[in-house]
Amino acid sequence: MNVAHEVELLVTHIKRLGKQGADGKYAVTFGEMFDDDDCANVFEALVGTLRAAKKKKIIKYDGELLLQGVHDKVEITLLTDN
Repeated sequence: MNVAHEVELLVTHIKRLGKQGADGKYAVTFGEMFDDDDCANVFEALVGTLRAAKKKKIIKYDGELLLQGVHDKVEITLLTDN
């Protein structure tokens, strides 16, 4: 698995699914990403990709580990698309 490539795909999907705020940053909820068919087909381990992107400070969200159902309303914000 190429983590850098997975993170690039994540950025694309956050922009596709998310809404752009007044600050120009895109945000999407974990539930929207988890339930999206395209994301399900692309990401073998969505949570792992999210954690890798958070560690690289590309995205931010509250908490460490996101679980489907429990954290569906947690907002994931795209900090940079580099």
